[in-house]
Amino acid sequence: MIVIVRGAYILLLSYNPADIFTYYGVEQMHGLSLTECMAYNNTKDDAYIAGWSNFVPKESGEYTSTDKRFVFINLSRCGSDVETFGLIMHELMHQSFHMHKEEEDIITWAEEESYEIFKIIKQ
Repeated sequence: MIVIVRGAYILLLSYNPADIFTYYGVEQMHGLSLTECMAYNNTKDDAYIAGWSNFVPKESGEYTSTDKRFVFINLSRCGSDVETFGLIMHELMHQSFHMHKEEEDIITWAEEESYEIFKIIKQ
C-alpha cells in the first residue's frame, strides 16, 4: 500500500482492495467487509472496490465533517489513461463534496487534484 498524505485527505494506492482493511486494521467499515472483499474475484475488469472515498474508520462509527478522510484507488483498475483518470476524478469528486459548498469549487478542486494524482500514479 502506498500512503500519501494530501492535506485534506490520505491517498491510498494499492493493487489489492483488501489492503485498505488491513491498513486500518478492521474487518468491516462503511458497509464493506474484508471477508467479502477477499472472496470476490478481483480482476482488472471488476473488483469489490475500484475506488473509495470515505472517513478514516473510527471504532464509534460516528463521524463529523472534521474527521479525517481517505481516497483509495485500486491500481489494478487503472488500465488505460482514460480509465485511470475517470476513476481518480470519480473518487475525488466524492472528496470534494466534503470540502466545498459551491458547485464550481467542487468541480475545479476535483479536476485540479485529479491531474496531480494522475501524475503520481503514472510515475
